[in-house]
Amino acid sequence: MSELKHAEKRIQELRDTLNYHSKLYYVQDAPEISDYEYDKLFYELVALEDKYPALRTDDSPTQRVGGAALDKFEKVTHSVRMGSLSDVFSYKEIYDFVRKTEEALGHTTIFSVEPKIDGLSVSLLYENGKFTVGSTRGDGNTGENVTENLRTVKTIPLSLPDALPLLEVRGEIYMPRKNFEALNQKREENGEVLFANPRNAAAGSLRQLDSKITASRGLDIMVFNIQRVDGEEFSSHMEGLDYLEREGFHVIPDRIRAKTADEIIAHIEKLGSLRDDLPYDIDGMVIKCDSLAERIEIGENTSTPKWAIAYKFPPERKPTKLLDIVIQVGRTGVLTPKAILSPVRLAGTSVSAATLHNIDFIRERDIRLGDTVYVQKAGDIIPEVVSVEMKDRAEDAVPYEMPTACPSCGEPVMKDDEAATRCTNPNCPAQLERSITHFASRDAMDIDGMGPAVVKSLLDAKLISDVADLYRLEAEKLKDLERMGEKSANNLISAIEASKKAGLDRLIYALGIRNIGEKAAKALATAFGTIDALAKATREDLVAIPDFGEITADCVLDYFAHPQTIELVEKLKACGVMTTYEVEKADKIFEGMTFVLTGTLPNLSRDEASAIIERHGGKASSSVSSKTTYVVAGEKAGSKLTKAQNLGVAIIDEETLLKMAGEV
Repeated sequence: MSELKHAEKRIQELRDTLNYHSKLYYVQDAPEISDYEYDKLFYELVALEDKYPALRTDDSPTQRVGGAALDKFEKVTHSVRMGSLSDVFSYKEIYDFVRKTEEALGHTTIFSVEPKIDGLSVSLLYENGKFTVGSTRGDGNTGENVTENLRTVKTIPLSLPDALPLLEVRGEIYMPRKNFEALNQKREENGEVLFANPRNAAAGSLRQLDSKITASRGLDIMVFNIQRVDGEEFSSHMEGLDYLEREGFHVIPDRIRAKTADEIIAHIEKLGSLRDDLPYDIDGMVIKCDSLAERIEIGENTSTPKWAIAYKFPPERKPTKLLDIVIQVGRTGVLTPKAILSPVRLAGTSVSAATLHNIDFIRERDIRLGDTVYVQKAGDIIPEVVSVEMKDRAEDAVPYEMPTACPSCGEPVMKDDEAATRCTNPNCPAQLERSITHFASRDAMDIDGMGPAVVKSLLDAKLISDVADLYRLEAEKLKDLERMGEKSANNLISAIEASKKAGLDRLIYALGIRNIGEKAAKALATAFGTIDALAKATREDLVAIPDFGEITADCVLDYFAHPQTIELVEKLKACGVMTTYEVEKADKIFEGMTFVLTGTLPNLSRDEASAIIERHGGKASSSVSSKTTYVVAGEKAGSKLTKAQNLGVAIIDEETLLKMAGEV
């Protein structure tokens, strides 16, 4: 046998062996060999493929490490729409669903019940048994091609034993809890922003243009549906999932068939009680008519099937001990009480702190030090204290009072009309640190590399005393700061220089005027055109701006009434920071139209979509009414979409918006 033939044979043996052990390890959780033995086989295969590159194939186990970085993701049009399900939140709605399904069929039926993994949906296409295209859900009709990133997920088979002409499956990409905790720990050590939860981390990891980054994140998948298939026929959903499991897919676990609503609810309660012990997050259960023929008979609504629903678990609420209340001073001087808690696992993360908002919030709930408090996550993201267990309260517990002096500078504090306690010292160090961090943030002046740690280092080194000083920094003085170095220093100076052209709207937002967010800042820039004109604006001028009330107008007047504000503006102008507003020229095709954005758009952020609408003369509103012209709906659109449907408002997707604007 020739050397090439011998190598070809050995390569195939190694691939078969590695695929076998990968399935045992990652899919079945039943390894037969050690990591060391697996690695020896893997690197033998790497060496052979390096020596004989013509024998390397796309489905080789060596191709999971990630390839060259992409410039962008290409669009993928789904052959089968990747739709969403109607959400229900009560057992009564489950009984109603079962009853309506049986009424539509005229007889009882079997339902499949399975956990709803809290991740993001993807499609995997196999042609002749080979994985060829992987894509995100997007808006259901069009997603993004993330094939190279999905190749790095070890539980996605690159080739199948049963080489069907065509098989397309749908699954949920997620990040296992242990991987999420390790990733956040690493990011914290590096001074990077932490991911809010495993779903957020999985989404960010899957959409990396560099697949090597995705490969390092430890993503996983649960496959839960066959979208289309040639060469096999299935009569039921569960039969199809059993087939996928035999083919080596990581298929949704803990799935059952149920005949009644009571059986469905019993399984929901069983899985709900095990949520904390699962290695991944689930946010509900999916109930489907199991028979594929009966699904066709039952039919679909406009945007969701009638034969399936998603039961959403109520927010997790758990008791824990309130160990302390600490005060944080924000960039506008507001003192915010923060609860320090005995750590408790909640909605996928360990929670050891929660905001208490203000003194009125504390008094309304009668929260006291040492209490047992119930905590939940608002929107499964922000921890909050919702109530107190009074029977556990210590006899000597006393009502909490806010401090009378600022914990940062020691100056007096005062309670304003908005229930906020505020430091009266405009030069308070805590305010300065947070205001500079805000000034440099992405949605403000967008100074890349100027995070909280760098701002603190600059202040500690007395290199800056206000935001204007950022524009006087020199790389030579920066490189000796902790974690900086020459390259980072030069990059930071370049980012600071580039921020001079951010524009008046971003500058106004960056200045941190109370009650002035990005939208209000843009309205001010559009109305006045220059920072000087804004500084001279009267109350009447300000309230004449659409959606500007007296409180917002007074915040602007108060800010520009301080001599130090005018001094700061002059310093920024002297440093070359743009203080004028240049309106981008565009047609007025959307003039007189009002758009409302809801859900997650496949490619555009809310800000980007709003900018397109406003650039073409339209108005982006936050609420749906009979005067709304269009609702632009994305993934997981909620009550705004429902209200639009009830009012008969036209509903469009991102692609339609872009076509209307002439931007595709």
